[in-house]
Amino acid sequence: MTVDLYCFAQSGNAYKVANYLNVAGVPWTEHFVDFFNGEARSPEFREINPMGEVPVLVDGDLTLTQSGVILDYLIDKTGIYATQKGDEREVLRWILWDNHKGSSQFGVTRFMINLLPEKMRNDDVNSFLLGRSKAALQVLNTHLEGRNWMVGNAPTAADFSCSSYLFFDEPFGMDRSKLPHIEAWLKNIRQLPNWKHPYDLMQGHPLPRT
Repeated sequence: MTVDLYCFAQSGNAYKVANYLNVAGVPWTEHFVDFFNGEARSPEFREINPMGEVPVLVDGDLTLTQSGVILDYLIDKTGIYATQKGDEREVLRWILWDNHKGSSQFGVTRFMINLLPEKMRNDDVNSFLLGRSKAALQVLNTHLEGRNWMVGNAPTAADFSCSSYLFFDEPFGMDRSKLPHIEAWLKNIRQLPNWKHPYDLMQGHPLPRT
């Protein structure tokens, strides 16, 4: 099994999938998408994904988008880091939380205060987003108290999903000294086999500009 992944280094959503593929030992071929120079909005890329987003996974004749769907497919196919019976809805609950309250806040906040050109930044908007990110981080930190993993006693899709943006170094409201349970959990993930930082795993850092 060798799959193709369309991705770029600054995308936490792409990192969810790339990180899983790497630590699970699934062979994959990287296809760099030059998002910041408009490639994801090009007609050619929209033939691959009409949503104009990464990640995109191609496995033979099958093309999948949306990180949660891709993780579900890969784990179901490989059996690696599969959810224990009875925990399925709890894993799904945290993936949905991440999509709506976690990555959706962390990713936008990080983009707006770090990756958006400075002349386009808005202090009031960024202050609001930072508040949302900090609230989500507190929810996550509380959940992880006394836990090694998001659900059960082993990694699942919930861990790959909820952790992705938290490995980036750019500020987005995460005061690591005040989030000890998150930090302990991220250390557990870093110790998984073949773990790599997103900027070491995917192409595109530093930002390509033309």
